Amino acid sequence: MAENLPKLTSKKSTSDIRPDIRSDIRQESPAERAAKRTAEIRAHRQGLDLENTDQYFIDPSIVPEGWSYEWKRKTIYNQEDPSYQIRLADAGWTPVPTTRDARHKAMMPTGNYATIERDGMILMERPKELTDEAKSIELRRARNQVRSKEAQLSATPDGTLPRDDARVRPQVKKSYEAMPVPNE
Repeated sequence: MAENLPKLTSKKSTSDIRPDIRSDIRQESPAERAAKRTAEIRAHRQGLDLENTDQYFIDPSIVPEGWSYEWKRKTIYNQEDPSYQIRLADAGWTPVPTTRDARHKAMMPTGNYATIERDGMILMERPKELTDEAKSIELRRARNQVRSKEAQLSATPDGTLPRDDARVRPQVKKSYEAMPVPNE
């Protein structure tokens, strides 16, 4: 019965019907992979001294006009604080994406990183107008605290003489000077 069946012969091989889409797979040796990775890391660092560089420095030229950047806490001992992240979002803070431009991407090592993070901190942004308003509120609160303490110092208990005499009036001196920074 098999003798009665026509013979199937094909002049074309499977490679003639469909081209081979696989390229020659060549495994890199560990030494080649290490040399390639070393070149990537050195190109990324561009000769920076990572030991003596401020890892939290933000080059003002990369901050878009009308925006402010600040480092915000993301984790403490590798534990996230969701309630704090919600407060940041309510205040208008959002993570700065590494995809914005090459300068932002350069702030992270070579790899697939979506945000810029360092030691539990994350670089965040919000409109500068909101940041200026928040700083104004903080300054007003600080000044009110100082005024309140000055009033407490000059107040006297009921039934006692006031501290109007220069000999008993508290002397509060205010000065502003730069804080010393250690050279470590």
